[in-house]
Amino acid sequence: MRKWIYGFFMTWGMFLSIPCPFRRWDERARGNMMVCLPFIGAVVGGIWDLTAWILERLHAPNAVAALALAALPWLTTGWIHLDGYMDVCDAVLSRRDLDTRRKILKDSHCGAFAVISLVLLALAQWSFFLSAGRVALLPLALIPVATRACAGLAVVSLRPIETSQYASMDRQGRAAKQAALWVMLLLSVGLPLLRVDGAGCAPLAAAAGYGLAVRYGFRQLQGMSGDISGFALTLGELAGVAVLTLAR
Repeated sequence: MRKWIYGFFMTWGMFLSIPCPFRRWDERARGNMMVCLPFIGAVVGGIWDLTAWILERLHAPNAVAALALAALPWLTTGWIHLDGYMDVCDAVLSRRDLDTRRKILKDSHCGAFAVISLVLLALAQWSFFLSAGRVALLPLALIPVATRACAGLAVVSLRPIETSQYASMDRQGRAAKQAALWVMLLLSVGLPLLRVDGAGCAPLAAAAGYGLAVRYGFRQLQGMSGDISGFALTLGELAGVAVLTLAR
């Protein structure tokens, strides 16, 4: 149990910008971090939901509310997944050979493709929220849970790039971790489907978006990495937001 508690707070410290109340690193708990990702998604989703509810009660201008809701998942995670999105866009859009794409992926400099991709992403996410007015709270809360369950599955299941931080990750108990992540994924996409409108499909769309994006990134870079996971998670959340706001 201690390793799971440590794993949760280690995941919190790594993937949330919110100050972690318990800071301790235990290498033995590192292998549990991927299973804890959906719980971090629940924290992000809860803050997203609460912000949407407050903005609605305050009758905030649509443009301001849309800006806040579009930026919130990036703010609460300290831009870490957005950074991966930009790195992968820079690498794969360069259309260079594999070795060069991998070098670009690790380059700390921000290229033109990354900037253009970020602008398009931000405009798209803001536009979706702007068109919605009100949003369904349960599907919104579960979008980050679904994408992070997918992220955990991808990291645990896919072959990592040799230079990735996941290359040295403990693979013991992989089947049990995959089973736990599948359960959390199915719950996060299944519960909102009880709704009678299209917004209930948002977490499912987010999971599908993550799957397509991670498949593309994996094939382009011949392996899995944290940047690819961030790239897929960002696009998965965009797909979820698109369905949430448009399929009503």
